[in-house]
Amino acid sequence: MKYVGAHVSASGGVENAPLNAKAIAAKAFALFTKNQRQWLAKPLTEKSINAFKINLAKAGITAEHVLPHDSYLINLGHPEAEPLQKSRSAFIDEIQRCQQLGLKLLNFHPGSHLKKISEDDSLDRVAESINIALDKTDGVTAVIENTAGQGTNLGYRFEHLAHIINKVEDKSRVGVCLDTCHSFTAGYDLRTTTACDKSFAEFETIVGFKYLRGMHLNDSKPDLGTRVDRHESLGKGKIGLECFRYIMNDARFDNIPMVLETVNPDIWPDEISLLYSMIKD
Repeated sequence: MKYVGAHVSASGGVENAPLNAKAIAAKAFALFTKNQRQWLAKPLTEKSINAFKINLAKAGITAEHVLPHDSYLINLGHPEAEPLQKSRSAFIDEIQRCQQLGLKLLNFHPGSHLKKISEDDSLDRVAESINIALDKTDGVTAVIENTAGQGTNLGYRFEHLAHIINKVEDKSRVGVCLDTCHSFTAGYDLRTTTACDKSFAEFETIVGFKYLRGMHLNDSKPDLGTRVDRHESLGKGKIGLECFRYIMNDARFDNIPMVLETVNPDIWPDEISLLYSMIKD
């Protein structure tokens, strides 16, 4: 079964996110559990935590289909000791917030080498960061998002994801979120059924679908292999609709949160409806 939704607002408190998801007929959603552009945040209150769980039940969405995203400031592969430690502490806090809310996943971008160390050394730091965080927490899976490879960002090759996973000690608590826009602009063609077959076969060989814990469903403004991260509404970008039809009819993408981050929130209900209409009987 497919569980499609969008990255909804948690403005006014995390407890509002499930209701915002319900309003667009989502069966899954993403949220930030704190301001994504600030290092520090007030602790979650018992009132907010309880209201979140109540509203999640009201929305008819399970914890397994919620894909929180961590702060954009965090860089788990940072080449310098002090910012790396700051990132690791913030990442642990993000996981603990998920624990408090009863959530099972935390989505994050792997990090950036900032041209100060090699990609491999930075990827090793990401894996070490994950190991430290998992050792200090329970019950939440660290979900690495593939990137477009913009700037010095890691994670734009499936080999990067495999490198990190290989060095994570608890394989049961690490996974991957594939973003269609990021995959496409990183060089993995998704425009046709044949292209999807090839790109997802490569993912299976290098990483493995057993690690797939979520999807971000986005069309792309930039073209194939440009390594630029700019999302577009479904069918209005360079990927086109065939990729999303493919995903909606492939059992390898069942039972995971599939989240829209497309550019126009006003049409998310229409895009969710469109995706479900693609499923063949």
